[in-house]
Amino acid sequence: MMRLVQIAIALCALAATAEAVAPIGVNYGRLGDNLPPPAEVVQMFQQNGITKMRLFDPDVNVLNALRNSKIGVALGVRNQDLQLMSTNMDAVKGWFAANIEPFLNDVAFEFIVVGNELVPGELANFILPVMQNFQAVLDGRKLDNISVTTCVATSVFGNSYPPSASVFADNSREVMIKILGFLAYTQNPLLINLYPYFAYASDPVNVRLDYAQFTAPGVVVQDGPLGYQNMLDAMIDAFFWAMEKVGVNNVGLVVSETGWPSAGNGNFTSPTLASTYNKNFAKRITTKNGTPKKPDAVIPGFIFAMFNENQKPAGVEQNFGLFLPTTKQPVYPVFPL
Repeated sequence: MMRLVQIAIALCALAATAEAVAPIGVNYGRLGDNLPPPAEVVQMFQQNGITKMRLFDPDVNVLNALRNSKIGVALGVRNQDLQLMSTNMDAVKGWFAANIEPFLNDVAFEFIVVGNELVPGELANFILPVMQNFQAVLDGRKLDNISVTTCVATSVFGNSYPPSASVFADNSREVMIKILGFLAYTQNPLLINLYPYFAYASDPVNVRLDYAQFTAPGVVVQDGPLGYQNMLDAMIDAFFWAMEKVGVNNVGLVVSETGWPSAGNGNFTSPTLASTYNKNFAKRITTKNGTPKKPDAVIPGFIFAMFNENQKPAGVEQNFGLFLPTTKQPVYPVFPL
């Protein structure tokens, strides 16, 4: 009997461990004139064990290629469409009818992402009414498997270092409180774009490379009782601290973008550096989760991006890809994990 109890405890521990990790996703940007056809891209996701895809805007060819793929999809609503959608329910219903409705039975939609990095900014106040309009459509259809959210960057902060001192900036605070209130009510997570690369490249004297790349042998930043061995955890906890200070404790987070360019900025960028960062990030998401502040949190993540995109601005922006678009070969090794 004792042996059976021990086995049961061990199985429960394994199950708890399995529940504490998250699948890895990749952003499928399409600003290139030499990208593979969508059907081949979906096949690449499957062959490399990438189970989540973020699309910045709808594309019927991509959505058709995703049918029956079982890839979880985060589908973006374009920034420029939000002003109309904030006051025009027919525009929201039309978007849903064109981009979600025909694919509901065989595409695994997980998120409708209303805007990207709009806080602070002149379009920020349109986010909440558009999210509310989409939620009304989903509620009317009883589609509680799709979450409505938005995506923000660290530009929402007035201060973010150390993490416990993080606060939303004066020009972000009011709109963030409203957005977080909606997310708390609907129990949907906030999507956050985090780039340790940019922090390191802008201040290599004070930002250690190993801290940015998940390779530090021990704690680098001590924040009261909390010790940080990598910058990404500190960035995530900055959001948890800032949310807590406006009274929000029950909104989860998803790292919707992170990555490291393989070229474009001298010694700050190389295939080796990019491989190290992205492989370590993927392993962190799929084998270990939680942060020093929220050790039990499950935080899914998306790498930016699937391909080098030649229609983006020259330099690092063209070199975030995991794969070369013309050959479909890896720029550097990340997958399989």
